[in-house]
Amino acid sequence: MTVLDRTTPLTPIASEASSEASSEASKARRAARPIGLGLALAALATVVWSGSFVTSRALADSVPPIQHAFWRWIIAIAAVAPFAARQTWRQRAVLRKHIGFLLLASLLGVTIYNTLVNQAGVTTTAGNMGMIMAASPVLMAVYERIGGAKLGARRVTGMLIACAGVLVLVSGGSLSMDFAAGDLWVIAGAVSFGSYSALLKRKPAEIGGLPFLFATFTLGALMLFPVFVASFVIQGGFEPTMGTLSPLLYVGVVSSAIAFFAWNKAISIIGAARAGVIYYLQPVCVALLSFAVLGEALGWLQVVCMGLILGGVVLGSARAKR
Repeated sequence: MTVLDRTTPLTPIASEASSEASSEASKARRAARPIGLGLALAALATVVWSGSFVTSRALADSVPPIQHAFWRWIIAIAAVAPFAARQTWRQRAVLRKHIGFLLLASLLGVTIYNTLVNQAGVTTTAGNMGMIMAASPVLMAVYERIGGAKLGARRVTGMLIACAGVLVLVSGGSLSMDFAAGDLWVIAGAVSFGSYSALLKRKPAEIGGLPFLFATFTLGALMLFPVFVASFVIQGGFEPTMGTLSPLLYVGVVSSAIAFFAWNKAISIIGAARAGVIYYLQPVCVALLSFAVLGEALGWLQVVCMGLILGGVVLGSARAKR
């Protein structure tokens, strides 16, 4: 009896320890799944947006940049409305409560960002737009660091490697930077997008993803409307052909409704800094898309820079071991 009394309590303890270990392993697996989903969503948005730089350049001669941006958001609103209108109406009180945040997010991410990119397409190439926009993750990381977030040595190193690849690609392997007027428009757009992405981390949790998307698209289009009217009066409209409507449908439905939802969700899961590392893939995607669609050749410099960017992305987005 004495032996049994001494040994009996060991079984529950061992069982409890085994249960705790299993629980910890289960928690670790569950924690890894959202991070993988966040990285996948950020990659989806990045790939889709790479195509929008090509469309911006393609429409530069046929659709005025401001009208391009305005109709993009009208199409995006129409695409999101069937899924988001009812939820948005239910959350109208919450949206009114946070109207200041929504206006700022709409201004940065909808009204300003894409309008600047479209304007850049008039005087610079799609490749340059994609490469320069890849600098915006630096600003995202700076905002997160200012907010008190610890980026970690691995993520910072990966970001620097990817950034070096972008800089070498933009400069063509030289130390001189010869920016066209359109390049400066893209730099301004990168600042706007980086600020928008950092702001997303502060989105009130009570605002749902679809209502936020629908509200920012609508508010952004409303703020753009007076400038659209001025553009229409001064520059005139454009001819609605398959060559103009197809790209507008792409940027309105795929590059706006789908990509922005994926990007916003990714930031809510993994944060702006880690999503920003994935965004460095953009110049690689643009270069490959230009090669596949436009037949532009890839030199050894582009291949080396892509290797740097991809290596930096893998290192910077990897989850640190606990």
